Amino acid sequence: MSHHMSEYTGPQCPIPISDYPTVMLAHGGGGRLTQMLIERLFLPAFANPALEALHDGAILEVNGIRLAFSTDSFTISPLFFPGGDIGSLAVHGTVNDLAMCGARPVGLSAGFILEEGLPMDDLWRAVQSMQAAAQAVDVPIVTGDTKVVERGSGDGMFINTAGLGLIPEGVCISATRARPGDVVLINGSIADHGIAVMSVREGLEFETALTSDSAPLVDVVFSILDQVGEQVHVLRDPTRGGVASALNEIAAQAGVGIRLEETRIPVGEAVRGACEILGLDPLYVANEGKFLAIVGPEAAEAVLATMRDHPLGQQAAVIGEVVADHPGKLLMRSRIGGLRVVDMLSGEQLPRIC
Repeated sequence: MSHHMSEYTGPQCPIPISDYPTVMLAHGGGGRLTQMLIERLFLPAFANPALEALHDGAILEVNGIRLAFSTDSFTISPLFFPGGDIGSLAVHGTVNDLAMCGARPVGLSAGFILEEGLPMDDLWRAVQSMQAAAQAVDVPIVTGDTKVVERGSGDGMFINTAGLGLIPEGVCISATRARPGDVVLINGSIADHGIAVMSVREGLEFETALTSDSAPLVDVVFSILDQVGEQVHVLRDPTRGGVASALNEIAAQAGVGIRLEETRIPVGEAVRGACEILGLDPLYVANEGKFLAIVGPEAAEAVLATMRDHPLGQQAAVIGEVVADHPGKLLMRSRIGGLRVVDMLSGEQLPRIC
């Protein structure tokens, strides 16, 4: 058998084996290695137009109806963290991906991979939390699957979710629609989720309690789309890899430059302090209740006001603009006025935060 395996003459793996003979944690971190894995291995293998859009979910047209379809897996450690848990996070992550396509969620699936020895009480808590989160956004969990692996083969519990949503007429969200003159907004402070999880994992205690921002964004997104739908060009939730990775991806896909103003980016004081202690840049830290909106300049004030009227957008801010200069690159004007390139994260910054 091993002799035959060595004679494999099919297509060669497109990831340079000399660089990465095995999968590394960084391949799942949302930065440059994740991008390499997607572009060189998954995209060529699964090539089709819906996949190549590289959106938060696929947009499929079925009998004249536009559907958004998204899937996500949650491997977070610890399973329960300040401000949330793996169950509610699984629902929020998937309904948010659908909302970023401009879709109203209509149903979710739930696949559980459980490790032998997981306390039944932990499973019960996660399931109850998942149901409460789904009920809060009026989206049923309509199908599922359960697998159990031997002790030592998992880490308690992993959850995979998929979601289906309907895209209303007149809504067209795509990274390729970002154009010079557009305004970049965010609905609140960044890095809350990643830092809350890291502080628990590292056993760090801060004077101000750090809690995850995990939340469903469907309501706030549709309050904007219902008002200025056609003026909303791009929506993206900056989860793994944070704001920097999300905006780098958009700049590359649209062939435009994006310029941020550091002084305008909301970061909580406790989170900023924790980032300094942990040696992390908040721009690269994961969020689970934040979204970036890139909108036409004439709609920016209305979008900002609508965000601020919503409980999940009270700290909303305009943080930058789309420019014709430096296409494909994200730049930031620092507090002292200099411009610097904000690149994709190349390594693994925060393992297992979603």
